[in-house]
Amino acid sequence: MTQLLQKSALELADMLAAGELTSVELTRATLDRIEKLNPTINAFLHVDAESALETAREVDEKRARGEQLGRLAGVPIAIKDNLVMRGVPTTCGSKMLEGWIPPYDATVVIKIREAGMPIVGKTNMDEFAMGSSTEHSAFGPTRNPWDTERIPGGSGGGSAAAVAAFMVPLALGSDTGGSIRQPGSVTGTVGAKPTYGAVSRYGLIAMASSLDQVGPVARTVADAAALQEIIGGHDPADSTSLDAPVPALETAVRSMSSDLSGLKIGIVEQMSEDGFESGVREEFNAAVGRLEAAGAEIATVSCPSFDHALAAYYLIMPAEVSSNMARFDGMRYGLRVEPDEGPITAERVMAESRGKGFGAEVKRRIILGTHVLAAGHYDEYYGSAQKVRTLVQRDLEEAFSKVDVLVSPTSPTTAFRFGEKVGDPMAMYLNDLATIPANLAGIPGISVPCGLADGLPVGFQVIAPAHRDDLMYQVAAAVEASAGDIPGMCPAKDWKDN
Repeated sequence: MTQLLQKSALELADMLAAGELTSVELTRATLDRIEKLNPTINAFLHVDAESALETAREVDEKRARGEQLGRLAGVPIAIKDNLVMRGVPTTCGSKMLEGWIPPYDATVVIKIREAGMPIVGKTNMDEFAMGSSTEHSAFGPTRNPWDTERIPGGSGGGSAAAVAAFMVPLALGSDTGGSIRQPGSVTGTVGAKPTYGAVSRYGLIAMASSLDQVGPVARTVADAAALQEIIGGHDPADSTSLDAPVPALETAVRSMSSDLSGLKIGIVEQMSEDGFESGVREEFNAAVGRLEAAGAEIATVSCPSFDHALAAYYLIMPAEVSSNMARFDGMRYGLRVEPDEGPITAERVMAESRGKGFGAEVKRRIILGTHVLAAGHYDEYYGSAQKVRTLVQRDLEEAFSKVDVLVSPTSPTTAFRFGEKVGDPMAMYLNDLATIPANLAGIPGISVPCGLADGLPVGFQVIAPAHRDDLMYQVAAAVEASAGDIPGMCPAKDWKDN
């Protein structure tokens, strides 16, 4: 692999701006690497080479004319396959949407186009974003570049693996309960979930609308910050969009001092007990130690509701899934399958279409969500879960009155082997143990590599108060800087040398 594709997105942007490289050259190098590695990694479901090169040529022509361009103009990017793109297949990793061509662009896609970033393709994912391993994609699993016998996380494993394998410098993902951060943790990449509403969800095919959030996938904290600046901002088309200016996130990262004196970091008591592999815990503790050595004050805080957050999430999320998936019935949207025999009725078409269009995990969550929303169970399950959600928010507010940010391991484990948990839904759901509270509260969270356990990446999560994405990025940058030369952001040797 050439040294060019190992550079960060901002380094590539600087080279483009200085005339040391053209966007066409960079995009072709990216596409060549995708062509070489994707048959093994399966990170991309669709590659849009012609359109990406056309955008690259336009950027090069504008730069040659001396036109003012965006910070990342000419830098290629990949898009998770649940964000619609006009004229480009969008499947959500499901047979239900196979062959569908959207007639419009998601707001974040429009912003990416306006920024002059060539979109090289759509990345693989767990079906309709339901999963933690990308094993639930209808089009085959994505493989982790560190070890192709292991999962790349989920649901956004395709975006994380594409960035980790140097197939593309940047990608977009969506995070409902950790689907950007957990893949970041197990692939050694940086994955950020912005404050809820800071990035438009218009054009994101909804899984759980009160939890979903679009965010950046990158190899450095500064790259992620720069990308969030591009995709962030108010969107009138999204009723949950925050009407607030986008903070100068890249500037915040670069202003972070190596002296952390005055920074108060909280470790949640409920996230420091059982459930985390020893190697993950050791690397996390070592990273906390480096922050303390740099001057940060470390304190333990208690959030009692976190003990119930996972259970609350797996009631609220399926309930919203049940509602959002109802439209895909073969009558209004999605795959249409008619019965082989007997009368063709609406009920039978819906049953056939949903039976063949949805995979096992989607069906499981639809059934669970429909059950908890039933009249006889609504208050007992869904209503109680929403009360726990309120308690999580209150506990976090109390915690942030004592400390500036909260930290934890991002994922309880390193990347596990394919098939290891797919038959045990509860074991799979535990992957979201540390990431779910940020989604329930709508606050920003980021995963940054902090080291290796048994040769596999470990992620360090930073959670900040709502609207303090700048602080989240600053502390993440401190974690990144403290790690120094620890090989937490480069895939294993075989992939670097190819």
